[in-house]
Amino acid sequence: MDEVIGRLVANVGIDRAVAEKAVGIILDSLAKEGPPDKVQSYLAKLLGADAPRQKAASEEAGGVTGAVMRMMGASPSMGKVQSVSQQFNAYARERIGEDEVGGFVAIAGLAQFV
Repeated sequence: MDEVIGRLVANVGIDRAVAEKAVGIILDSLAKEGPPDKVQSYLAKLLGADAPRQKAASEEAGGVTGAVMRMMGASPSMGKVQSVSQQFNAYARERIGEDEVGGFVAIAGLAQFV
């Protein structure tokens, strides 16, 4: 996850702590909102996903909208939230593949943020 966190810092312009929190929120939301069989496969392919996800799991989820609100609490604007989501999904597509990520994003209701 260090690579995607580094990308968020460099490409979105947020600090490392915010990037770490955002990644955790995304992973936690995916784990809670997606179909369990697909979630396990997806997260298993993103090495290092457990630690940030577990860190964020203690916070209230509230679905996709809740995740966006949680990220906005850590970042100054909706534009940054969208940029974080786009960067994270680009990273996931590189690691997992377009078909699996695209299908998962659609199922989990995240398409509006990527």
